[in-house]
Amino acid sequence: MAAPAPAPPRPTNLPRIVAASLIGTTIEWYDFFLYGSAAALVFNKLFFPGSDPLVGTLLSFLTYAVGFAARPLGALVFGHFGDRVGRKKLLVLSLLMMGGATFSIGLLPTHATVGSAAPVLLTTLRLVQGFALGGEWGGAVLLVSEHGDARRRGFWASWPQTGAPAGQLLATGVLSALTALLSDDAFLSWGWRIPFLLSGVLVLVGLWIRLSVDESPLFKAALARAEERRAAEPDRVAEKLPLVAVLRDHWRDVLVAMGARMAENISYYVITAFILVYATTSAGMAKQTALNAVLIASAVHFAVIPAWGALSDRIGRRPVYLIGAVGVGAWMFPFFSLIDTADFGNLVLAVTVGLVFHGAMYAPQAAFFTEMFATRMRYSGASIGAQFASVAAGAPAPLIATALLKDYDSSTPIALYVIAAALLTVIALICAQETRHRDLAEVDAQSPSADSVSV
Repeated sequence: MAAPAPAPPRPTNLPRIVAASLIGTTIEWYDFFLYGSAAALVFNKLFFPGSDPLVGTLLSFLTYAVGFAARPLGALVFGHFGDRVGRKKLLVLSLLMMGGATFSIGLLPTHATVGSAAPVLLTTLRLVQGFALGGEWGGAVLLVSEHGDARRRGFWASWPQTGAPAGQLLATGVLSALTALLSDDAFLSWGWRIPFLLSGVLVLVGLWIRLSVDESPLFKAALARAEERRAAEPDRVAEKLPLVAVLRDHWRDVLVAMGARMAENISYYVITAFILVYATTSAGMAKQTALNAVLIASAVHFAVIPAWGALSDRIGRRPVYLIGAVGVGAWMFPFFSLIDTADFGNLVLAVTVGLVFHGAMYAPQAAFFTEMFATRMRYSGASIGAQFASVAAGAPAPLIATALLKDYDSSTPIALYVIAAALLTVIALICAQETRHRDLAEVDAQSPSADSVSV
């Protein structure tokens, strides 16, 4: 039998790899969140005119949810090829797809110009966005996790997670600046296109940085072992696909990951996307005020994620995650009560505390999900667990919250909706195993299908 491949060396430039993953995820989330903010502020008027304001918002958020429906497909396709040919190539492709779709949205004709074709084109581009993002997350966090070590993996892997608040910060900041500088008519006429077109410049920067990093050493080592095994055993039975191996050996981990995402995903989109609807309609606050509150809270969110990630290296992934799930559930009633005061300071406090608790779930998630799966099925496993949950969680969250507000004219059902999601996450975490001390190479050795996936 062939000798086992040597353990991959520790990288000498991990911060550079972290920076490459972070800037890429920031751009991807900028594109994705920009659509969410625009769906709440302008798409209901430009692509679904003639409806009741909340009905138009519901239709706008429906196209927003369509992007989530494409994320599991992206997870399957990108996960499969990411486990076969490597993480880096797929990350470059996801960036190009996301950026191209976002740039194209900035060029779309509206309903006033082409009629019903406008929302169809918008929905199609949203599907491309969702497909690309479904493959982005897994590759970005794995590239960092597989370059680092177990001792500080929670901290380093949390940095790509900051791409979400950084993207939210960038998207909200650009929209906030434009709404402050332009009149409502000018913003509705042409100003909303500017942030979408800016995506083209950002993608070029992200592409240059991503092309400069190396492939994951753990993946290269696992691929070398598989090739040695095939050379030593040429008559070996055909190897399993990564997806088959995940569903056979790690189905429990996939279910845990999906459950863990419920509170994290639902709370985030209620706090950052639906808040733009609730604050401007029920609380009667200005659009600019709501955007500024999300902007400030996103900056705090960005700062606390690495701190939560570092804490997960000290006390474990599950305890930190539980703090976030319990905290966000307990915060929902105070959250809406503060917004109902229509005071800017209270609005900032409501969103900020909510995102701090969200960060306690989001920060350890990258390391937690990475440590569940073997290398040659890790991209598929982590992506499937994360993105399939988004269809039931993040996709309908703003839609459900808006519908509940329309039907009940109260925040109570919305708060109970988030609390129910928090309970599901707590149950999933109780069923999970702590992964903090796992060596990723040992996960490979313990998994019966670690290297027996198709090349």
